[in-house]
Amino acid sequence: MEKPVFTGSFTQQEPIPEAAIAAAVAVMRAGRLHRYNLAPGEEGEVAVLEREFAAFTGARYALAVASGGYAMGCALRALGVGAGDKVLSNGFTLAPVPGAIASVGATPVFVEVTDALTIDLDDLATKAAASGAKTLLLSHMRGHICDMDRLMAIAAAHGLRVIEDCAHTMGAAWKGVPSGRHGVLGCYSTQTYKHINSGEGGFLITDDPEIMARAVMLSGSYMLYGKHTAAPAPEMFEKVKYDTPNISGRMDHLRAAILRPQLAELPVQVMRWNMLYRMMEAGLRNIAGLRIVERPPQESIVGSSFQFLLPEWPADRVRALLAACAARGVELKWFGAAEPVAFTSRYDSWRYAPAQSLPRTDAILAGLIDMRLPLTFSEADVALIASIIRDEVMGLTVQAAE
Repeated sequence: MEKPVFTGSFTQQEPIPEAAIAAAVAVMRAGRLHRYNLAPGEEGEVAVLEREFAAFTGARYALAVASGGYAMGCALRALGVGAGDKVLSNGFTLAPVPGAIASVGATPVFVEVTDALTIDLDDLATKAAASGAKTLLLSHMRGHICDMDRLMAIAAAHGLRVIEDCAHTMGAAWKGVPSGRHGVLGCYSTQTYKHINSGEGGFLITDDPEIMARAVMLSGSYMLYGKHTAAPAPEMFEKVKYDTPNISGRMDHLRAAILRPQLAELPVQVMRWNMLYRMMEAGLRNIAGLRIVERPPQESIVGSSFQFLLPEWPADRVRALLAACAARGVELKWFGAAEPVAFTSRYDSWRYAPAQSLPRTDAILAGLIDMRLPLTFSEADVALIASIIRDEVMGLTVQAAE
């Protein structure tokens, strides 16, 4: 009997909403795409989006920028992080996170990961004390949020300023506090595979007026900061405008117009993602050799991707699983591969950072499998994908036992 094959796409996103398309067309017809190119009395799509995003997260201030990676680099610069400084970050993340640290001349100091795929808080405390770092760029990698109460207690004890990378947690929360609202700054992405889609784009949020004034100046406001309505009062800009460089990374009205209707729909989209996630979780439970990553009850998730662990699987068996699933249309990513593939890489691939030893992280990444859950998937798609993975894992597990 021929095995069933999944024929859908793991990279196909939903169409941009019609309201967003209409808003984008209106911006193009006006011809004023630059965020500061406004008609008299006009606030502009970017400034309105910033106010809406600040309200969405509960932050005092928000800044829309060109990418999530730019947001992180801008956040580090706004805190004064520079050449020779050490910045703590997760050993399990994606390349833009250590890239942002390297972009300001600082040195990444990687922290171990737990089998919950979150930063190891014991190792964080140890390395905060040993390294002398004063900044933590915390990655909520693939949407997994650690115990933020304990993390912030460690940060306070060691004088760490926390920047949250929320590229995978827009709309998520810990104990009801939105992701990005624990640290001094939160950074978000609106790249195509994130929770709202403008191709590229991002946000910074903070409650600190001087930090936001510096971020606005860094983003390339020139002396047009008065056109920002989710920003501090003009006197704060007077304090920083002469010693803050322009490192342009603004968002434009076209992308803002595309994003505003999507932001309004995000709570509904989160419910759909989480329904698909819980279906996948149920479909992959109780399989010998496969471990589900359990989500704590304090965490409100956005299940836009799914991870599972293959503890103690040798590399050749993992590669066999990837090949068997791919032959049946299921695209899985593996964080244990020796060489980076597409978006997937690990800390020892980032050779602009000093070589570091993370044995616990190595053991987890060796069996870590990842896949996207786009909203173009139906419930039937998820059921089929789960059944294919189940079949292939079980087959390889039986074969290994023989």
